[in-house]
Amino acid sequence: MAHLLVTGGAGFIGSNFVHHVLDHTDHRVTVLDALTYAGNRASLDGLPEDRFTFVHGDITDAELVDRLVADADAVVHYAAESHNDNSLDNPRPFLDTNIIGTYTLLEAARKHETRFHHISTDEVYGDLELDDPERFSESTPYNPSSPYSSTKAGSDLLVRAWVRSFGVQATISNCSNNYGPFQHVEKFIPRQITNVIRGIRPKLYGAGENVRDWIHADDHSSAVLTILDRGQIGETYLIGADGEKNNKDVVEQILTIMGQPADAYDHVTDRAGHDLRYAIDSTRLRTELGWQPQYQDFEAGLAATVDWYREHEAWWAPAKDATEAFYASKGQ
Repeated sequence: MAHLLVTGGAGFIGSNFVHHVLDHTDHRVTVLDALTYAGNRASLDGLPEDRFTFVHGDITDAELVDRLVADADAVVHYAAESHNDNSLDNPRPFLDTNIIGTYTLLEAARKHETRFHHISTDEVYGDLELDDPERFSESTPYNPSSPYSSTKAGSDLLVRAWVRSFGVQATISNCSNNYGPFQHVEKFIPRQITNVIRGIRPKLYGAGENVRDWIHADDHSSAVLTILDRGQIGETYLIGADGEKNNKDVVEQILTIMGQPADAYDHVTDRAGHDLRYAIDSTRLRTELGWQPQYQDFEAGLAATVDWYREHEAWWAPAKDATEAFYASKGQ
């Protein structure tokens, strides 16, 4: 049994990881989360008290971070400001959390010689042309296009530097777009699902041709555990499930699953600097570490996600009105 410190464990991907770890291992988990608007303590309700501890705090708090890292066998660092639209509106929190927060954690891991795994995104690589046969790999150059992705790229580079210069025992993973339970309603898939539940027509940026490589959050969690157990120190692994879909197709699938006409959505103003296409080549993770995704049928995973949001309106409803008001102010 190991003791994992999970930063950002009340957020979407982090909370799914916490549930996965407690369901599939004997590990203990401590979550450190600042509970910003994107963190939800309710996402961690019902977890076993003898194996789970929640700490409300900020990853830029060096004294708190030092104390928690000293007591952990490994740090799994999910905490991040992560929404492109918000980074375009106010970049500063992204610098504070993604850069200074990561630095603070790395210094504690360095001091206590604690295993460290850093969660990152495929958005650090920029985007691909819609007809490009290539996909992102571990050797793809960084080319971030927003304050969000540039600060995540910066945090990746900090981890690499702390491995090389100070011998921190760290690995990095860059994952494609996640979907599943506990995702904030500002994000693309839950926004459309909850719109339909509320009787609001879904919203599609521009022509909807932008492509994302979707992976279920539970598959992301199993990949991170695999890297934590068997990954080579200092290395980066890309996590993806071969789930390329354009936004138009995703909206139409959601509408069909929910019993609505496939064309019952509205086109809205496109996002500034909207990346065209992300696509992950996860060959290294699969061949070297033996990982495989379990949710290989995107439509089935999407239907299960629709069911979750239908059954958990009390979880997402408090954030819905403010989210839609924000988008309406931007014509989206």
